[in-house]
This record gives sequence, structure tokens and C-alpha cells, in this order.
Amino acid sequence: MEKPAASTEPQGPRPVLGRESVQVPDDQDFRSFRSECEAECRMECRDVPAETLYDVLHDIEYRKKWDSNVIETFDIARLTVNADVGYYSWRCPKPLKNRDVITLRSWLPMGADYIIMNYSVKHPKYPPRKDLVRAVSIQTGYLIQSTGPKSCVITYLAQVDPKGSLPKWVVNKSSQFLAPKAMKKMYKACLKYPEWKQKHLPHFKPWLHPEQSPLPSLALSELSVQHADSLENIDESAVAESREERMGGAGGEGSDDDTSLT
Repeated sequence: MEKPAASTEPQGPRPVLGRESVQVPDDQDFRSFRSECEAECRMECRDVPAETLYDVLHDIEYRKKWDSNVIETFDIARLTVNADVGYYSWRCPKPLKNRDVITLRSWLPMGADYIIMNYSVKHPKYPPRKDLVRAVSIQTGYLIQSTGPKSCVITYLAQVDPKGSLPKWVVNKSSQFLAPKAMKKMYKACLKYPEWKQKHLPHFKPWLHPEQSPLPSLALSELSVQHADSLENIDESAVAESREERMGGAGGEGSDDDTSLT
């Protein structure tokens, strides 16, 4: 299958903070995202081809196996051959309230590299829920760069408004503990993915073969940009870390046990 490619003329990045209308990202947006990733932390993935990591990040059924933070995740509709709208809710460190998000996600193979990125939108059928805090993804995603036939480097870029005043222990724990642990779990999941996929619809990869997608089409006019200032601000700055969290229990990234990846 012929992969879409971004044009190569250098152009300056466009700001994402001032996005006023819902648009499917174009070549310039992907270049801008790539340039932002150059200043972020990276993780080397030995024995994991770039295309395998790309598949793992796309495969929503497999994510339910390895992502111990996920509460619920599903695709809602497709916009183009390389863009869709989806829902994701996740567990936050106890005793904070859990979060959810509706995002427009787009992806693009760029030679031997891949980009997956998203930003928050409003969908009329999925308003904020009372039991969760609706967070906002300003711009979030992954840059996967091939470094060889069986190795790659992944960069994670997150510009997220969690909607609320978070205590310092959450900020510190996220940067020093939770994010690295999540990347480690993802790496372990990549090593087990080929074997898992052989048992679970091995030829079904709608992110590579859009004709396989069972999702209904959705017009961009049905969506609007989710601005952070339009959502309720939750003040959790005085919330103390639970004993369970201090001991490294559930509610963070979960156990390192990967026996479910079968």
C-alpha cells in the first residue's frame, strides 16, 4: 500500500493554542509537531521495529490489555483516511478524580518515521460526564523514528490541561515516576504485540488500510474545538497523596505484571 507523505518545504510552525476551528492537520501541522518533539525526552526501543510501535499505539483492543490506566476507550467516527475522533478516560493517582477526553486524532507515515497526534474537540453526543473531569489535549502525540530494521526511538509530546489546580506531588510524580513507567510498559507491550496480534485479527489494521474501517463517517462541521476555559475548573491542590499511592499501589500506572498480554 502506498503511504501518504508530507511535503518537504521548510515552513515555520503554526501555534496550536489559538485554534478556533476544527481542522484535520495538514503537512505543515505534522512538520510543526515534529519540530516540537525535538526538544522533548525520548526513549530508545531495542528489538522493536518502528512499524510495530506504530501498530501498538493504534490498536485500541491491544491498548485495553497493556494500558492499566485506561477506564474506557473507543473510536467514535472517521473524518478522513488518516483522521478520526475518539474517547479515552483514565485513572488518576488516588484520591484525585479520574479524567476523560474527546480528541481528533490524526496520523502520518513520513518515510521510515511515523507521527500520531491529537487535540481536544467537542462532540454533541459525548458531553462532559458528572463522574469524570473533562481534560483538554491542546496538542499531544508521538513521534516514532526508525533507527534500524529492529529498533526505533519514540518521543512523547504532551500539552494537556487537566482542568484543575493539581497538588505539587502529582506534578512531581507524573514527571519523575509515572511517565517513565508508562513508557516502560509500552515497550514491554511492543515486544509481545506480534504474538498477540497473530491470535487477534492479524490482518485487521484500519490505520494502515482505511478500507477496513467500520467507523461511520463524520463531517467536521459536527465538531467544535474544546477550549479549556469553557470547562469547569476543579481545585484539587489541597488533596493529599493516599497511602496506597505512596506505597506504589494501584491508581498510578498499575502493576508491572504483563501476564495479561496474551
